Amino acid sequence: MIRRIDGEKPLFVLDTENTTYAFSVMPSGHLEHLYYGGRMTLTTSADGEIFRQKREFEPGNAIVYSEKFPTEIPEDTCYEVSSLGHGDIREPFVEVIFPDGSRTCDFLFDSYEITNDKPPFDTLPGSHADCGCEHLTITLKDGELVLLLHYFVYSECDVITRSAKLINNGEKAVRLERLMSMQLDVIANRVSVTTFHGAWAREMDKYTIDIAAGKFVNESRAGCSSSRANPLFMVHSSGTDESNGDCYGFNLIYSGNHYEAVEVGAYDKVRVVSGINPQGFSYLLEKGEAFEAPEAVMTFSRCGFNGQSENMHRFVREHIVTGTWKNKRRPVLLNSWEACYFNISEQNLVPLAKAGKELGIELFVTDDGWFGKRNDDRHSLGDWTPSEKKLPKGLESLVKKITALGVRFGIWVEPEMVNVESELYKSHPDWVMQIPDRLHSEGRHQRILDLANPEVADHIIGAMTEVFSSGDITYVKWDMNRIFSDVYSPYLPAERQGETAHRYILGLYRIMKTLTEKFPNILFEGCASGGNRFDLGILCYFPQIWASDNTDAVSRLYIQEGYSYGYPQSVVAAHVAASPNHQTLRETPLSSRFAVAAFGVLGYECDVRDLTSEQKKETATQIEQYKKWADVFQFGQFYRVRSGTVHEWWCVSGDKKRAVCLLFKEIVKANTQSERVTARGLDPSYVYKFYNIPARVNVKQFGSLINTMTPVHIKQDSVIHNAIAKAVKMNGEEENVTVRGDVLMNAGIALKQEFSGTGFNDNVRVFSDFSARLYFVEAD
Repeated sequence: MIRRIDGEKPLFVLDTENTTYAFSVMPSGHLEHLYYGGRMTLTTSADGEIFRQKREFEPGNAIVYSEKFPTEIPEDTCYEVSSLGHGDIREPFVEVIFPDGSRTCDFLFDSYEITNDKPPFDTLPGSHADCGCEHLTITLKDGELVLLLHYFVYSECDVITRSAKLINNGEKAVRLERLMSMQLDVIANRVSVTTFHGAWAREMDKYTIDIAAGKFVNESRAGCSSSRANPLFMVHSSGTDESNGDCYGFNLIYSGNHYEAVEVGAYDKVRVVSGINPQGFSYLLEKGEAFEAPEAVMTFSRCGFNGQSENMHRFVREHIVTGTWKNKRRPVLLNSWEACYFNISEQNLVPLAKAGKELGIELFVTDDGWFGKRNDDRHSLGDWTPSEKKLPKGLESLVKKITALGVRFGIWVEPEMVNVESELYKSHPDWVMQIPDRLHSEGRHQRILDLANPEVADHIIGAMTEVFSSGDITYVKWDMNRIFSDVYSPYLPAERQGETAHRYILGLYRIMKTLTEKFPNILFEGCASGGNRFDLGILCYFPQIWASDNTDAVSRLYIQEGYSYGYPQSVVAAHVAASPNHQTLRETPLSSRFAVAAFGVLGYECDVRDLTSEQKKETATQIEQYKKWADVFQFGQFYRVRSGTVHEWWCVSGDKKRAVCLLFKEIVKANTQSERVTARGLDPSYVYKFYNIPARVNVKQFGSLINTMTPVHIKQDSVIHNAIAKAVKMNGEEENVTVRGDVLMNAGIALKQEFSGTGFNDNVRVFSDFSARLYFVEAD
């Protein structure tokens, strides 16, 4: 609910189910931020006096806004928007260079409007509200410049989104140097900030820093949202944990260079801003032109990190992801990359797809290597015609042969990139982002097509339309394998080069919008060397993203935990790969690889033809099990209970009648027999059946201990040892109890004893390094 409460200082109140956001119009015309936190009742303008800054005299060594308002000290005021020039020396919301070279802005309240709509942005993607949402527009003016502040309230998600739009109604051009999407000023003398950083193959490492003074910046200058610093971040009290504490969550619906700053100023006030990175950004705004800032997402919870995650997950599922696949179960796929790499041919792919079909695979994906002269990563990007040598009968023949098996067909593309060794580059070198007559630094032997150029964007739309129309293609993996360097658009004039990176993203969004509308039934998966562009902007068009090129189960525990703070499992693609893993050479059990990948959109990325008969049987059982529980794995609410040596995750269905628990142990600690799991998110009054599906124990797990049970000595990994392992399977432990939801959430369940070297029977849990168990919960 959005309300304007009239009075001497008009008050604006934005309520969600569990939060309240309030600000007022100061006598000077500035907007004073008053409160964002747990839900409260504000009924009169006078209620705002509880929060307003109280001052009779100015502090020493500070700037007074004006003689008319001698107690307004910009550096010591909580604002909704800020600018440089009048004494607010903290992080600014907007920066403009005027025709005379001056930089001081002063945006004052002009008018407001409250509606029940969510109009689309002119140039950018944004959240959607199929049934409408409450929308507050505040109009501020500084001379001929108009600044529109948009607030969208998603009450059921406890989410408020913000955006800004600057309009130049003057006669002369101005240069926009910065326009943030969101600013939040709160009273506090210290906060903790949690951000997510990494690199290729180790995305979304979680870091927390305490800030008592100064400024902390989370940003990308990579040209994309980047694996180095995701735009998702949290600001919280220092004692906050997964279930307790005040926590603000923020994200940005944007796929380019982003900037988040948390600054503790001189007067016990914290400023948080989020938006396009001003580094390298400069936008010329001519008479009558407007610039839109991306939409920023804000939420608040008093229930710790899991509370804000729950809000963010619901928001992403309901108001970011759209189209045919929004609420539809994603198919279990088999990707060719780690099985074939560039060795693509009908003779190789069709048998691989057939082997996958026999295991229950529903979708087969032909990855890189199918086009042009693509035998390595130095050639043919940009030439999107099937290789005459590898696919002499074209894509259509391959698609028909694979779909004839009863498997859907998907394909890999990287449309934004080009190799110098390609026909496209030879024909159109001016279509590439590069500085004339200067050294160009490359990544993965490729260059970036200049999407700021509409002609280039149109070419990509045409080329991809031809590819996607060449057969019954139902899935597309859209990759982008490098970050930006030598940012320069041959299409733009010199005075507009500061717009290049942003215009690239606008061109990308136009391409994605056009193609997803042309092919509404294709399941598009975003990818950028894994998670180098995992953001809400991509998710507005593509309903899922490849989380990381690292398929190692232990690495994926931390990667997927990182994403879970702001992104639901239905958008996180996760695959079971070979062991030893191709990125880490770590060996992990097949059951553990599946257990981790199941908490996302499940796929397989290995040569399933090479599996043993026992592994094939296990894989088929896994896939069958996943399909039965896919609604919980993909669309249930995710909870982090423990992380570290032991990981415990819970995923609970929307009606709270079904749940799955993962227990994963990284490294065994000797003589630790007991373990307990404690649920989250269940209905306290329901009676549940808690159980696992026991696996047979391979005697080889006990190593030479087998000799304590055999009359003759058995040499490790000998023919006799392998024969015994194949013939003799011991029963694994079985959990099967009936328990009330309140007991399961408060006391938890003590699991059967873990093996600790003193004995074994079928009531003992064999849980060695990298072991995992899945436990299932169903309401009676």
